[in-house]
Amino acid sequence: MLDAADLPDDVAALKAMLIAAKARETGKDAQIARKDERIERLEKLVSAFKQAAFGRKSEKADPDQFDLALEDLETAMATIHAEEEVDARPGNRVTRPRATNRGSLPQHLPRVEEVLEPESLICSCGGYLHYIGEDVAERLDVVPAQFRVIVTRRPKYACRACTDGVVQAPAPLRLIQAGLPTEATVAHVLVSKYADHLPLYRQAQIMGRQGIDLDRSTLADWVGRAAYELRPVFGALIADLKRSSKLFM
Repeated sequence: MLDAADLPDDVAALKAMLIAAKARETGKDAQIARKDERIERLEKLVSAFKQAAFGRKSEKADPDQFDLALEDLETAMATIHAEEEVDARPGNRVTRPRATNRGSLPQHLPRVEEVLEPESLICSCGGYLHYIGEDVAERLDVVPAQFRVIVTRRPKYACRACTDGVVQAPAPLRLIQAGLPTEATVAHVLVSKYADHLPLYRQAQIMGRQGIDLDRSTLADWVGRAAYELRPVFGALIADLKRSSKLFM
């Protein structure tokens, strides 16, 4: 706390001190308001999480709702940590242990390496710097799914010396004859729908962002045809299950 003796006699300097003090006070008020807003957001998310996890006994627990509530809570916590780091003054930043899984990235993933060299390898004394080691950091990257077009050409050949006809390779068998998708595309739609719970209309929207105009009914037709072709596999699985002495449902 300042004493009267600590205050400057110069009016301009005194005004500057008052303006700076007012700015600090305003900044603290804004910071408190932001913290109050964060607390309110967290309280709402915690309430939603409790409802999903410990709702009324008469309500059947939905694991998906529980996971969504947990994801929202974790995302909000990460956002608040980032906001607090920005609010912290330089040199007095809040250091929090981050949740990491360093060293656990699967080894089968391809590695794209980049080497960042110093601007100069000449020491300030004039000598040349020699390599003594390196720091290595790995980050998980993603290449967004990219659609491509498979073009199949079947050249035709004929003999100039006779008229025995035209020779051409037979057309390959396809899951959907004369259809648009490859088997890999159909498999992608099936996995997205049944394993990743991505409805067909959303898949159509995702494709639309890449300029592929497909109706949901078209994707449904692909799924139906694939399901028909998979019936022997389904039958074999059912037969194998029936041969088991015990079934866990």
